[in-house]
Amino acid sequence: MQEDLTIRPGLIIPGHELDVEASVGGGPGGQHVNKSATRITLRWSAADSVALTKAQRARFLIKFQSRLTKQGEIVLHVHQHRSQTRNLETARERLAEM
Repeated sequence: MQEDLTIRPGLIIPGHELDVEASVGGGPGGQHVNKSATRITLRWSAADSVALTKAQRARFLIKFQSRLTKQGEIVLHVHQHRSQTRNLETARERLAEM
C-alpha cells in the first residue's frame, strides 16, 4: 500500500487510491537495461477519488481531459532514473504538481 500523497494542506490523496506498478523500461541504459524493473506506472482515478470536492474534481477532469483514460484515470509512466524508488518519487511529484 502506498503512502498518502499530500498535495497541499487540506488536500491529501489517500494511499489506497494510488496504484503503482513496476516494469522493465526500454531504451538505452547499460548492462542491466532488460533485467531491472525500474520503470514506474502510477495510476490515480480522479473521477472516483474521495480526496477531491465536486468542484475540484470537475476542474481537474476538464483541465486534464486529454491525459485521462476513459475511466477518468491519470496514468503516469516514469523511467528516467535507474532507481525504482526515485522513479516512484518523481511520479508522485508529477501527480502532485498536476
